Amino acid sequence: MAQIKENVFDIMYEPLAGSSLTNLFRLTSQNYFRISPRYIPRFTYAVLMSSILSPFRLKERLLEHKHIRSITIDQDPLFIIGHWRSGTTYLHNVLSLDDSFGCCSTFHATLPHVFLQSEKLLKPLLSASIPSKRPMDDAAMGPDLPQEEEYAIANIIPDGYYNGWCFPYKMDHYMDHVIIDTLSEVFQKEWIETYEFFLKKLTYYHKGKQLLLKNPAHTARLTVLKKMFPSAKYIHIHRNPYEVFYSMEKFMRIILPKYCVQRPPSQQKMNKLILKMYKQLYQTYLQQKTGLDKKDIIDISYEHFIKDPLKETQQIYEYFDFTMSLEMKNKLKNYIVSQREFKRTTYTMSESLKDEIKKQWSFAFDAFQYSR
Repeated sequence: MAQIKENVFDIMYEPLAGSSLTNLFRLTSQNYFRISPRYIPRFTYAVLMSSILSPFRLKERLLEHKHIRSITIDQDPLFIIGHWRSGTTYLHNVLSLDDSFGCCSTFHATLPHVFLQSEKLLKPLLSASIPSKRPMDDAAMGPDLPQEEEYAIANIIPDGYYNGWCFPYKMDHYMDHVIIDTLSEVFQKEWIETYEFFLKKLTYYHKGKQLLLKNPAHTARLTVLKKMFPSAKYIHIHRNPYEVFYSMEKFMRIILPKYCVQRPPSQQKMNKLILKMYKQLYQTYLQQKTGLDKKDIIDISYEHFIKDPLKETQQIYEYFDFTMSLEMKNKLKNYIVSQREFKRTTYTMSESLKDEIKKQWSFAFDAFQYSR
């Protein structure tokens, strides 16, 4: 497998820069203040940016905090779930073309504490500081494009899943914290209050629109989400497990060296983590899915969706009895045309690795009807 040349002074992608100083302290103390010397410039950048943003966080807290707590979410969200690298981003981009939904943007997810009061000032700065394309697949990036709110959670509380990509020595810890209802009541309470408050901010920002949210980690959180939002709808997208593994391995190999402030794991360790996360996520999903009404969740395949996005999207709208406007349909057709030049990566995989994937993920091949 190809190796990625690492630049330890690459700070453009560092998600910790959007954390509060309190969260940074909690994170580093949780990791026993272990910052690898080579990543001190990156961590220093995060602390510096967090310090600069402190007055803006204080301003928003003073002016908005009490009001946001009083907001009610009248329409339960529409959630896009599915393992990372299974087409969730493409599906999110497609559905976000519908103006009847409100989405979490890259700006909201990166700077969750300040986006209500300081958007005009800070959004242009964020736009100038992030690359135009994602490093793992060249998909477009931008402050207004839809983004998963898991980044916002990780910037607010220390046990957000993506903090494991910054602090990989304890990645197992952050992976285990994806499955919320197995953890302490104290953690569950903090997570639920954090997430609910953030969604109230998004609801207020979007003037009460129904939220369209994409978060792969939510695939194992159906029980908690059902309690929070009894009428929520879920679109689960799955992909051939072999392709998920390959794409995830490439993704982690590129992203971890850009996010981490500790030495990334070896290739062997990374493969074990990928195998473990997929197994945890989908065993939990298949168990918790039975607690949802069938009318509230639809399963679609990545392979079918990329083959005919318009047909698949129309089927989603029909399933949930949503109305697709003519404007949305035209936007979707234009977007599909714009994505035709996007090329999928081809790959080869050793027989030993294929055997390990079949062994660890055999239940998923059966559940989603993929050939071994």
